[in-house]
Amino acid sequence: MIVSRIFPKDSENYRKFSVPISRISDYLNKFSLMQLFIVWSLTVVGINISEGVNYRYAYWNSSDWFDGLSKIIMSSSVFLLLLRRQNLWVIGYKRLSIKEIITHLFLAILFIIFGGFGKTNDYYLFFTNMVPYAISFLAGLLVFQFKLLLDKESGEWVVENWDGKIFILMTSCILYIFSVVVGFYLDDPLLSTVSMVNLPFSFVALVFNSHVRHLQRARFYPIMISCLFLCVRATWFILPLLVLFVTFRTVNYFKYGIVYPSFGVDWDESSQFI
Repeated sequence: MIVSRIFPKDSENYRKFSVPISRISDYLNKFSLMQLFIVWSLTVVGINISEGVNYRYAYWNSSDWFDGLSKIIMSSSVFLLLLRRQNLWVIGYKRLSIKEIITHLFLAILFIIFGGFGKTNDYYLFFTNMVPYAISFLAGLLVFQFKLLLDKESGEWVVENWDGKIFILMTSCILYIFSVVVGFYLDDPLLSTVSMVNLPFSFVALVFNSHVRHLQRARFYPIMISCLFLCVRATWFILPLLVLFVTFRTVNYFKYGIVYPSFGVDWDESSQFI
């Protein structure tokens, strides 16, 4: 991370900027803005499905950037003004009940529908293609049933509890496999490829010993992989993603002294055998 090289944690400049930037972190956490990665990706999923329905080989399209940005701004407003305030979107903060999982799935479907609204005339095909995407979302949602806590003294993440690990992660794997198969059947390369790439993260967390690193990968990588694949059709999406990603990395570095979110996952010598 460039910022960490410019402002080492033991430098005077780091201590100087850490106080004001820490205040920004308080607002980011208060409004749960990290959840925007998921809200935005679901909205853009709808846009991608519509483009795929209209033309199977639609890729690298930036012509509808204004409509796309408008939709993710509106999705963000719904999340901030309605869902967050009513505690209807709490992914990663606690273990969800069956009812809450169904509620999150329903809201995810609404975000997808909103993203695709007005962009296709074949809504039967749109809804048909939407189902496996919703199933793939559910597969990723289950991984967030294991709450992560940050030990501020050590700067390391720990899992609150692993209750139901086998059932939850096995279900996640099965749902990803279902999405892969249906993606092939519907001739949707985006869906089948993303689900296929994301499947190993849940599988590794399932079959290997209960270690926080496996869960970190299973939570972070599928979201970022999905977002980046969405950019293959909605190329404009890479810019808001980059802004949000860099903002959180910078703020978390000055607040906690850690580089998070990150494509790299720290490990120590003992974790080689886990």
